Amino acid sequence: MNGNIPVFNLERDAFGRLVLTDAEGERHVGVTPVRAFPLSAPGEGVSLVGSEGRELVWIDRVEVLPAETRTLLEQELAVRDFAPTLLKLHGVSSFGVPSTWTVSTDRGETSFVLKAEEDIRRLEGGALLIASAHGVQFRIPDAKALDRPSRKLLERFL
Repeated sequence: MNGNIPVFNLERDAFGRLVLTDAEGERHVGVTPVRAFPLSAPGEGVSLVGSEGRELVWIDRVEVLPAETRTLLEQELAVRDFAPTLLKLHGVSSFGVPSTWTVSTDRGETSFVLKAEEDIRRLEGGALLIASAHGVQFRIPDAKALDRPSRKLLERFL
């Protein structure tokens, strides 16, 4: 560590894998970044985990990293943390589960299957996280901010 900034180098190899070179000069191929608090504090507490599942580096705050390292890390986390924001709920196939939801997100129009009502999780501040049958997490930052028809459909599942 250098103050609160961990000493390491991060790069991609020819196969697109993340390679971490630690303070001792040891190279670790196939490193995976994992957020400790992906929803409540996405820029704080990131662990770089080696291919054997062991933590290699702990990063208290992503913002203190050098720009090139931070950009590489944020790109990798964006792929890993794919969670579209649900903007509007157009319709549901039934008010029981499983049901197919047709929605608009910040990534475009889509539909997904809600397997169980337990797949809708309430988060702090009125936020919701909805898990589709295929494991995609849809975020609603503030359910009260949705339009009235979307809120009415959503309320039948809450």
